[in-house]
Amino acid sequence: MVTESRAEDAPLTLYLVKRLELVIRSLMDDALRPFGLTTLQYTALTALRHRNGLSSAQLARRSFVRPQTMHTMVLTLEKYGLIERAEDPANRRVLLATLTERGKQVLDECTPLVRELEDRMLSGMDDDRRAGFRRDLEDGYGILASHANAQRALTNGGGE
Repeated sequence: MVTESRAEDAPLTLYLVKRLELVIRSLMDDALRPFGLTTLQYTALTALRHRNGLSSAQLARRSFVRPQTMHTMVLTLEKYGLIERAEDPANRRVLLATLTERGKQVLDECTPLVRELEDRMLSGMDDDRRAGFRRDLEDGYGILASHANAQRALTNGGGE
């Protein structure tokens, strides 16, 4: 006799999101490998496309990695000529990363492959469902990011 799975027996939504992230990362790594990029490097380059002139710390926050990881990544991207760094005029101890022409070209070549992957993921959804899925992901992120920021403020003595 087959019984229906109870809601409490179903996988946590967090688990489902993590599974989605892992399959996306695997497929993106495969798509980006011919360009010599990882998913994390591509993410950093796209962050620079949206806002050029970021410090490694700013880039780490926008790319969802630790500052130490970003430092290594920035050195690699710079070595391959995809980014360049220059002193911040406001603080000479800080180096600001910008995309090079080669970096822009590589992004232009990679972006259609990433968009194709996203289109494949959303292919079974109509426009309303796609918009709702995106909205739900943004809402979930916003709620947890707000909670994380509040927790950090308490931990760092920023709140009473």
